[in-house]
Amino acid sequence: MWVVWLDRWQFGIVTVYHFLFVPLTIGLAFLISIMETLYIVKDDRMYRRMAQFWGKLFLINFALGVVTGIMQEFQFGMNWSAYSRFVGDVFGPPLAVESLAAFFLESAFIGAWLFGWDKLPPKVHLFSIWMVAIGVSISAFWILTANAFMQEPVGYTIAHGRAEMNSFGALITNPQLRVEFPHVWLGAITTGAFFVAGVSAYYLFRRREVKLFAQSFRIAVYTGLISSVLVAVVGHAQGQLLIHTQPMKMAASEALWHTSPYHAPWSLVAWIDAAHHRNPIDIEIPYALSILSYNHTYGAVTGIDELQAQYVHQYGPGNYVPSVWVTFWTFRVMVLAGTLMILLALYGAFRGLKDDEWLVKRRTYLRLMPWAICLPFIANTTGWLMTEMGRQPWAVNGLLKTTDSISPTVGAPLVWMTILSFGAVYAAFAVVDVYLFVKFIRKGPDSELGPDEMDAKSVRPVFEP
Repeated sequence: MWVVWLDRWQFGIVTVYHFLFVPLTIGLAFLISIMETLYIVKDDRMYRRMAQFWGKLFLINFALGVVTGIMQEFQFGMNWSAYSRFVGDVFGPPLAVESLAAFFLESAFIGAWLFGWDKLPPKVHLFSIWMVAIGVSISAFWILTANAFMQEPVGYTIAHGRAEMNSFGALITNPQLRVEFPHVWLGAITTGAFFVAGVSAYYLFRRREVKLFAQSFRIAVYTGLISSVLVAVVGHAQGQLLIHTQPMKMAASEALWHTSPYHAPWSLVAWIDAAHHRNPIDIEIPYALSILSYNHTYGAVTGIDELQAQYVHQYGPGNYVPSVWVTFWTFRVMVLAGTLMILLALYGAFRGLKDDEWLVKRRTYLRLMPWAICLPFIANTTGWLMTEMGRQPWAVNGLLKTTDSISPTVGAPLVWMTILSFGAVYAAFAVVDVYLFVKFIRKGPDSELGPDEMDAKSVRPVFEP
């Protein structure tokens, strides 16, 4: 169990660190695509400078995301070989498609976009950045296809002691994937939007490049408002799926120890006594859990104790209760962060309707927005922790336990060594990432150089003396 604990900590640290980069990559690619589209449609070079400025930050983030993603995938062969052998036939194909198709797609078009300014026709260059945005989104789809199988196994059969795929169509139409992918993708758009809005607010507060960053702020805050509201809507649908597919996760996320047979209340905050299966302090909202689960005020929600007895009968002796404290509070931190994002985006969208000078005068709000960049990262991280911790003790829900997934020949000293070495590398990455972000943010957009170089080239001879 000591080795299992270390393996889980290593996987969690590596994955959370990698997941800091992925949503920002997806969100920035989408927003840069909008900015360059406005440049083509309006023929306004301000939007070109805008796209190029955010493009530098996108490229820094993309590069670090690729490196940390490679290290994450190494774990399956190092610490989780039993898991890889059991689900490799199902888990492997989506990751292979992601690497061979989506990742190559986005990488190729990133090169065209980066080096194609003034070399490619404007619409071809615009097509390149949209293909990057589509490519990073497709990458997320295939990765989440694999993760959705861990939450709700479909399209498989057990043969020769392992899971083998028997329906690729069932895998990509997994009900879990239908709610998980939109939730994660919209969360990524929100991450990019709040990053752009926060950095833009930094410039507006200092009255630097007001026209450019006022427009950049408006694009981001309107996008962030729409995406953050939709994240909540899709998250509600995801919660309603959990009540049927992972009832223990739902019960743990509410610290619901005993079945609520008719009108289930929702715990706003609670003091959880896991040892005695009770909540000495519990502030509840009547009927709210039934509404969240069934869209009406009535409906039973099965409790942890009843589910534990059911699982012992179904799967054999064992503890099938996840960490209730972690699952309960990570869910509430995620909801709180999401609520704050909606309120901040709503206020910013209202203020953005005014002229630039009116926006610049909102000093308190502009001071808050750079700090609000943290909110989507907090929501993404706590959401992932709730999703994965709430599934325990299963690595693949109902099929493979986490204790049976680790590499049998990798002992605690080796795991400690990799935790420390990965931690050192990630610390170095963090320093580089922060340094480059601060450097380019302080530098600001490139100065206006006059007429478009591509236009100037069109009047010069092809072969100059």
